[in-house]
Amino acid sequence: MAASSSSSPAAPAGEPLRQKRILSSKLYLDVPSSKAPVVYSPAYDISFLGLEKLHPFESAKWGRICRYLTREGHLEKRKLVEPLEACKEDLLVVHTEAYLNSLKSSYRVASIVEVPPVSLVPNWIVHKKLLYPFRKQVGGSILSAKLALERGWSINVGGGFHHCSAEEGGGFCVYADISLCIQFAFVRLNISSVLIIDLDAHQGNGHEKDFANDGRVYILDMYNAGIYPFDFTAKQYIDQKVELVSGTKTDEYLEQLDNALEVSKSRFQPQLIVYNAGTDILDGDPLGKLEISPEGVVTRDEKVFRFAKDQNIPLLMLTSGGYMKSSARVIADSIINLSNKNLIELGNQLG
Repeated sequence: MAASSSSSPAAPAGEPLRQKRILSSKLYLDVPSSKAPVVYSPAYDISFLGLEKLHPFESAKWGRICRYLTREGHLEKRKLVEPLEACKEDLLVVHTEAYLNSLKSSYRVASIVEVPPVSLVPNWIVHKKLLYPFRKQVGGSILSAKLALERGWSINVGGGFHHCSAEEGGGFCVYADISLCIQFAFVRLNISSVLIIDLDAHQGNGHEKDFANDGRVYILDMYNAGIYPFDFTAKQYIDQKVELVSGTKTDEYLEQLDNALEVSKSRFQPQLIVYNAGTDILDGDPLGKLEISPEGVVTRDEKVFRFAKDQNIPLLMLTSGGYMKSSARVIADSIINLSNKNLIELGNQLG
């Protein structure tokens, strides 16, 4: 037994080192009140020699969401918040050195993002064209927690890499931004209770493993149990799971959500909500296999934001999965609806 344990991956940093890394990080920018708590960088969008088209993920959706919002007059471009890139010291707050070193192999990255030809690309190009955009989105997720506490809500137009844990990536998720933003919040924002509401179509097995025995984090995960990742180990760490079947339709979905939110309210009182708002629940999504209408997604997001606002709990939203061209339009419409319902304030109201 001793021999095998010596070859296992190094454990994440001890608590004092983790705290030191968090406290010395530059990611918690001071954002002027003239900006909206909507985080985005043009660097989020992945353009990678055309290889990004080999994965069903719509890797330019983040920019398209913002273009819809700015071109239609709902949000001025200058009011968007640009995050910094998460550096290695930031990532080591959750990730092991061994895991980060494994990303120096293009073959390893290719298996995580599920695009085999990436294994043939020189690693420096992989870092520049693929991993840098992801690290910018991680910086955005971490900053979004600070903004949520300051403003009551925030949206990172990206992030939500919920299949990645401290020691393992997968499902197009290379870095554990959800775990990272929560660990930063515990130290820098002086909070001790976080609710993750994960409504992506897939089980959020990454953060579930990272917070397996952490009573400060309560996980509500509503997902299609008949699709990837089938992670039965992680499943036992979900505080409240709602397992859906392929073909679930809008009315049933929204009813299940209403019930789940009521149960969660009676069980846990968080100081921050991390809302993983994947749009792969849309009818026609090739991977999600649920049948939720665009209007149903807009209603879903409104219900979650209202749930937070009614209890005066800060909420940050991450856009997560979504594998159809229509996803960007639906997310933009949802943000516009949240603004129209006065659940968020974009600072550029029309009419």
